[in-house]
Amino acid sequence: MSLAPSISIPRSRFNPLPLYIGVFCLLWSYAFVAGKIGVTHCPPLILLAARFSLAGILILGATLIRGDGWSLSWRDAAIFAVLGIANNALYLGLGYTGLQSVSAGLGGLIVSANPVFTAALAALFLGEGMTWRKASGLLLGIIGVTLIVWHRLSVGTDSLHGIVFTLASLASIVAGTILFKLLAPKGSLWIGNGIQNLAAGIVLTPVALAFADVHAIDYTPSLIGAFAFLVLGGSILAYLLWFHLLKVCGATAASAYHFLMPPLGMLFAFLVLGEHVEARDLFGIVPVALGIYLVTRPATKAAG
Repeated sequence: MSLAPSISIPRSRFNPLPLYIGVFCLLWSYAFVAGKIGVTHCPPLILLAARFSLAGILILGATLIRGDGWSLSWRDAAIFAVLGIANNALYLGLGYTGLQSVSAGLGGLIVSANPVFTAALAALFLGEGMTWRKASGLLLGIIGVTLIVWHRLSVGTDSLHGIVFTLASLASIVAGTILFKLLAPKGSLWIGNGIQNLAAGIVLTPVALAFADVHAIDYTPSLIGAFAFLVLGGSILAYLLWFHLLKVCGATAASAYHFLMPPLGMLFAFLVLGEHVEARDLFGIVPVALGIYLVTRPATKAAG
């Protein structure tokens, strides 16, 4: 009697998506703190113009050094340039201007409303279904975020001027998210991110030179450290991960992770800037986590 040959069961391949999501959330949430540090030592438009220009030069320069071929059509390059204006120049230009007079925690709260508007517009323009499960998850996210920072709004230390700029910043990132999915540029996300940063730097540089005072820059180790993080961790790595998540997860699901930014941003603001955090704020993490689960959980297929 011969033994049946053993069948080798292939090992499950490592899924890097949870790692990408975790790194993206940490980088994106800490960027609010780094941005707050940056604008206290440098006019925001000058800081951003330098950040985007350097990030674009580094990305495209590394592409040339490695000898990578140009994988974008002129159409795709133009789309990434437009996205650079929406996702970088307008979103962060308006947001950093707002950060001069609002806390990092409140700035993170306002931008975390991104999933709500993105989900609504994605249902209208992208055909992404808005189920009761997704709607419930988005509502839970809103409730959790509101619980986390409600007391900050009642204190009245944040200016209306800064809040208006931050709301305009939110509108820009929502528009950029929908445009990316609607126009669907093809080719290398790495090169596309370089074009996006360089386009934003080109647009912001003349505006910064016209309206900002270069003599107001305070060259400190804090500014240098914040700038280095914003270029490498923010403009290069975080945006590369963001576009990857948009492609893999869809606009609604990827944007839902922005609900994590307020609690993470508040934690970093507490550790680095000493911003006050109350114990009751931490209870808001529960509905936030549940809301993200409902929005991002794959729909169950009917049997048969």
